[in-house]
Amino acid sequence: MSVRTAAVAGDPVPIDLNGFRRRHRTRPLSAVRPKSLPRAGLDDKERGTAMLDEPGSPSVPGASAAAAIRIRGLEKVYRAQSGQPPMRALRGVSLEIPRGSIFGLLGPNGAGKSTLINILAGLVVKSGGEVEINGHDLDSAWRQARLSIGVMPQELVLDPFFTPRQTLELQAGLYGVPPRRRQTEALLEMVGLADKADVYSRTLSGGMRRRLMMAKALVHRPPIVILDEPTAGVDIELRELLWNEVRYINEAGATILLTTHHFEEVEAICDRIAIINRGSVTLNGPMDEMLARLDRKELVVQLAEPCSKVPAALAGLDARLEGDRTVVIGYQPTRTRTVDLLGQIRDSELQIADLSTREPNLEDLFRTLTREPVLDAAHP
Repeated sequence: MSVRTAAVAGDPVPIDLNGFRRRHRTRPLSAVRPKSLPRAGLDDKERGTAMLDEPGSPSVPGASAAAAIRIRGLEKVYRAQSGQPPMRALRGVSLEIPRGSIFGLLGPNGAGKSTLINILAGLVVKSGGEVEINGHDLDSAWRQARLSIGVMPQELVLDPFFTPRQTLELQAGLYGVPPRRRQTEALLEMVGLADKADVYSRTLSGGMRRRLMMAKALVHRPPIVILDEPTAGVDIELRELLWNEVRYINEAGATILLTTHHFEEVEAICDRIAIINRGSVTLNGPMDEMLARLDRKELVVQLAEPCSKVPAALAGLDARLEGDRTVVIGYQPTRTRTVDLLGQIRDSELQIADLSTREPNLEDLFRTLTREPVLDAAHP
């Protein structure tokens, strides 16, 4: 069997699609990504006048070679409409997304995530601040900046009377990709739509349409891929398939900016995160370091006999019952030693069957940082 190859996100590094299926279709969500990645992007000769710079050689003076996206003091204020006051959607947002990373952007509804993504995609005009994409300033080099990213929106934007093959061919043509450089067949195979290449898009299932949206974002081999809620409304099997494809694109050299409300997926696939709330970045950094800032654990006590209420000896602790055979005690490791808790449990005369601890997770951190309501006014 011949091996079909195509350079999706790491040209001229080829993508072995047969190898992709062997190595990635059955990988669990917690699979580890490589620490070093090949380069991504198109070379200038093949791109003609619409050229992308080589990663690591930014064209803007002072741009960081290590940053795929750099945002400084970004502001967006929507004008007053229908008697409503102006809405300040972004409040001095500053971020730097390293090349080759999978970066998770989290936040509650109305926090400003979509506004930020739309500014990067050129769909919304910023009110202030600076944005560099792949070393290109969004204002002075907007064409190169927009060519540097591929966006998979949350909405399914497809022509129902186009086939998947026609959809990708049209998208490639809009980006100025010459016919000899297009990778339509390879992309269809990668997203598992090769057998549906010539059927109308309106006949595809919701999951198939979402995979086609991912392929659309990759037709011009962008070094940066933005995925806005890529697994919204899909089942577990398709979700796993999409994440395997995301891993493969990242391993081929692309930087991934991801938004999602599935925290367990972010923990498994992202190496850095930022949490945005009320238009401001409240947390930004490596995943492990961010979770370590949440100084809280839970001691889970499984009881040998049923219990109707928390014993008086544990009344001074953050203790609660889960069912009638489990007592959960929350504590701060920096202030309370586990051995001290065990002593208090012993004094309570509970009959213990088992003990375990629960580590804080990303959802705990998210809830802690986003408790305050979103503001709609232009001013605090």
